[in-house]
Amino acid sequence: MADAADLANDQAEYFLRLSLLRHARGAAKPSAQYCVDCDDAIPLARQRSVAGCQTCVDCQELRERRR
Repeated sequence: MADAADLANDQAEYFLRLSLLRHARGAAKPSAQYCVDCDDAIPLARQRSVAGCQTCVDCQELRERRR
């Protein structure tokens, strides 16, 4: 019979796999040319380096601070 540690490890593994799948799907999206928050142009270097990005650097920093 599985103990609490085994169940916790199974759950952690499940969520890790789910997160990796979601990340892989998001990376397949093309990057936006304009920020969805402020409508400014997203620099080409950011579009290429962050696959699937939807925000400019400034708006992304604001989103991360709010979390």
